[in-house]
Amino acid sequence: MTSTQLRKDAARNWDRIVAIARELVDEGTALQLNDVARRAGLGVGTVYRHFATPEALLETVAAPCLEGLAEHGRGALALADTEPLRALEGFLARVVEAQVTDAALAPVAAAAVDALPRTAELKRSLTTAGTELLDRAHAAAAIRADLTATDLVPLMCGIAHAVNLHGGDTASRLRTAHRYLTTFFEGTRTPARP
Repeated sequence: MTSTQLRKDAARNWDRIVAIARELVDEGTALQLNDVARRAGLGVGTVYRHFATPEALLETVAAPCLEGLAEHGRGALALADTEPLRALEGFLARVVEAQVTDAALAPVAAAAVDALPRTAELKRSLTTAGTELLDRAHAAAAIRADLTATDLVPLMCGIAHAVNLHGGDTASRLRTAHRYLTTFFEGTRTPARP
């Protein structure tokens, strides 16, 4: 067997492991590497060679969502030069939408320690984007001065949690998220001067 065939086999195994993990996360089942191996029809050693811990596998499952949010954050920062409030609100809305639609995001975002350096990098990028967007909205006097960067994560997580408690299918939960976000945004904007 050639090394090219081995690399292809390893890539297929990696893809299979991540796909099974995605299914388990979406079902609400905690990731256990032995369970993933069994469902993937692979040896446990194969799974451990790719992912040393369940946390590393979970972060890999969440990575596309985190990368999409980081990309959105960069776009929001570009928009903030001319429309700081719209940029901040759009970014925060995207964060809540992601929390509502991707079950892997909340536990990865809440983890105090990251298994993968890429996860830590993406989380820092999101924090930086949120802080910078809030600073620009403050500088434009578009948002309440007492809303701080440390408020953003718990508030967005709280909205996402409330939406998930409300329940329903994905479309219904997204409608609920937008309704809750509208209420939140209306309460944080600087009142228009008469």
